[in-house]
Amino acid sequence: MKPETLTTQERIMLELRELYLGYGYRPYKVGKFEEYDLYMRNKKFLASEQVLTFSDTNGKLKALKPDVTLSIVKNAKDDGRTQKLCYTETVYRVPRNAYGFREIMQTGLECIGRVDDYAAGEVLMLAARSLGRISERYVLDVSDVGVLSGVLAEEPIGDAECVKLLSLVGEKNLHGLAVACAELGVSERTAKRLSELVLACGPLKGTLSRVESLDLPETSREALAGLRRMSDMLLSYGIENVNLDFSVVNDMDYYNGLVFRGFVEGIPSGILAGGRYDNLLLRMGKHSEAIGFAVYLDQLERLTAAKPAYETEALVIYDDATNPLEIVRATETLRARGVSFRVQREEEPCPRCREIVRLTKEINV
Repeated sequence: MKPETLTTQERIMLELRELYLGYGYRPYKVGKFEEYDLYMRNKKFLASEQVLTFSDTNGKLKALKPDVTLSIVKNAKDDGRTQKLCYTETVYRVPRNAYGFREIMQTGLECIGRVDDYAAGEVLMLAARSLGRISERYVLDVSDVGVLSGVLAEEPIGDAECVKLLSLVGEKNLHGLAVACAELGVSERTAKRLSELVLACGPLKGTLSRVESLDLPETSREALAGLRRMSDMLLSYGIENVNLDFSVVNDMDYYNGLVFRGFVEGIPSGILAGGRYDNLLLRMGKHSEAIGFAVYLDQLERLTAAKPAYETEALVIYDDATNPLEIVRATETLRARGVSFRVQREEEPCPRCREIVRLTKEINV
């Protein structure tokens, strides 16, 4: 298939697949259906808690998969070896601010096994380069849930209260955060730390230096040290469009460490999301580490791509006097030359084509 005949989604999907294969990620195929119980147990991990279900012939409740990562983790071997997997799959979910289920195409990768600094940095680099394949005008926002969890760990509050505060951090709602801290009896020092982290947003290297100068607990500093190592690796890769933004938060029941979200100009919502999810594996009875991300290809419909000047390179026109064998010879000649073509009768409306070939008794190609 020629590049000019591909849609924006198809072109980017192929480019991303080539990118991931180039770094040794093995293609992985996931089935359309899973037992509904898998999603019931992990609803908080899903982008949408609504799941499309049906009864199988044996009476078991099944679901059209709303997520790929859960299926991959469920089937991943827990033998200590690192698996690098990439995929392009359709998921079935209700998008935010929308009604009704949609088929959503996404592509992404997962690294499961031993996730050291190199593996995490490689995944982060591939996330940035994935965005770069979509548009030169992109930004990758990164954070580490360990920074915020380290701050909250110093307060005698429960999980529900932590979730509330993290939600306000994710919204960058400074006023709501201050009110909630006061209502929950959070110390002034912790409230100040949370506010300072919300305001710390900007280019990774410089913003990280400012955050490192803040009064933060030791556990938060350990997470910052990991972000510093990621920053150094991205610099070595030549990647600069990366911001530090602590409003990038995910559920700490599932995620730990590095989390990130990607945006491109022209699309208002995030087009890429990922992070480290060792806690998910633990919840599923496995002891490996894991990190990965997904690119939401359905969002690419919002990007305006230039339409090709021609739908095909040649239009082969015939009439009632034309011998079908002449049409076959003509089209096989064009095919052998690598020319795309369309065959139609003379009286039909002509689409956009670069060249028109008319076949009659007197004209042969």
